[in-house]
Amino acid sequence: MFKKPSKKSLRYGKHQRVRRKISGSGETPRLCVYKSLNHIYAQIIDDNSGVTLVAASTLDKEVGDLASKTNIEAAKRIGSSIAKKAGEKGIVTVVFDRSGYKYHGRIAALADAARENGLKF
Repeated sequence: MFKKPSKKSLRYGKHQRVRRKISGSGETPRLCVYKSLNHIYAQIIDDNSGVTLVAASTLDKEVGDLASKTNIEAAKRIGSSIAKKAGEKGIVTVVFDRSGYKYHGRIAALADAARENGLKF
């Protein structure tokens, strides 16, 4: 009997395929996005040294009070927050890693907000 794969395992497979093709270096680090049921996380990673350079999430106090930490408004705030933090560190260009999620809704809102605040990808 065939067991249908879960959404989580399908997303993880997509993420692995994308990660085979893209990698963040010192010149162009990787902007990785993760969304859970309760929060949205984004981090800029240098894969050569295995170091997280900048991170932002809805758990941060700088994001402020949000009615919901999982909607598009929260994603926009995280996108602008990570772009500002990256600008302070001198990071201008990144490679976008959507982690197997569709480029739609919260992921697209985060990416657009990051672009509006100075990140290039």
